[in-house]
Amino acid sequence: MSDALARAELAAAGRFTRLCTDWLEERVEVEVALLVHSATAALEMMALLLELEPGDEVIMPSFTFSSSATAVALRGATPVFVDIRPDTLNLDETLIEDAITQRTKAIMAVHYAGVPCEMDSINELAARHGLAVIEDAAQALLSTYKGRQAGALGDAAAISFHETKNVHCGEGGALLVRRTDWADRSLILRDKGTNRVRFLRGQVDKYSWVDFGSSYGLGELSAAFLWGQLERAAEVLAERRRVWNTYHKRFAPLEERGLLRRPIVPEHVEHNAHLYYILVGGIEDRTGVIQELDRRGVHAVFHYVPLHSAPAGVRYGRAHGDLAETDRASVGLVRLPLWYQMPDDAIERVASAVAGAVAPHC
Repeated sequence: MSDALARAELAAAGRFTRLCTDWLEERVEVEVALLVHSATAALEMMALLLELEPGDEVIMPSFTFSSSATAVALRGATPVFVDIRPDTLNLDETLIEDAITQRTKAIMAVHYAGVPCEMDSINELAARHGLAVIEDAAQALLSTYKGRQAGALGDAAAISFHETKNVHCGEGGALLVRRTDWADRSLILRDKGTNRVRFLRGQVDKYSWVDFGSSYGLGELSAAFLWGQLERAAEVLAERRRVWNTYHKRFAPLEERGLLRRPIVPEHVEHNAHLYYILVGGIEDRTGVIQELDRRGVHAVFHYVPLHSAPAGVRYGRAHGDLAETDRASVGLVRLPLWYQMPDDAIERVASAVAGAVAPHC
């Protein structure tokens, strides 16, 4: 950050922005990577790239953060909520086709907990129906699906660098674009609707307003902070997997006794250990576990209030079919503490508290 200050590069698109975007383009293997101020901004940019209009529909899970749906609703389009798989808690690819109508423009795959969706099936279905596929990969940087990086599994993707993510800069995100016909337009959207990049390349003698856009860029100080973390991303990934794997092993006996259910990760997926959760039954069980963990000095939270039952979800979206798995996950999920370089004694303290909370005699 001192380097950025010394260079007096504080606005977007300085040296550290280029370092970060080059890293993302090479590591994830996308056509264009743009640093933006949030994953929400990246989702809004994808809605613009899709040219969504009132009456259009985008299929997505209800078990996700509000930004996934807000980006669609802002364009006057309708988020169509489909149920999730009971194993990964990701969009159930077997339920998508029945939700497709003549108004459907795209499928949004949300990679919950850093575990990618079943993207081969989703992409094949989208191709048959002439639909775009976009990824809400906010939680999934450095996760892979069949050896391919999350963020490069659809037409475009949103990545989050919020402080709650594995690699972060406080507030930040990235738009990753694979479709070549979206590449140039994404730069215009980032640059407030102007062809500024063409001007800087010497392709036009002045730049002007040519399209929609906004001030989506990320400041250079934030990019400098982010670059320091991207340089150590492999170390961060390994450390978080250490904590995740320790939890997973520790909770196996409790799962065998039917006291909780651990996360399920398909064999063809490598996840980034973004978070660790347990499923404990209904809302009374979840409330009791969280309260008991709090009594034992462990802060745990739940995840999410389903969008289809939220006030704005009822107003701007619609549910397709029975979302029983979404409702079940929402009332039974407990998210546990997990952070980079979490000490072994802290991991053991949480694990012991969980054991005592789900089986009080432990």
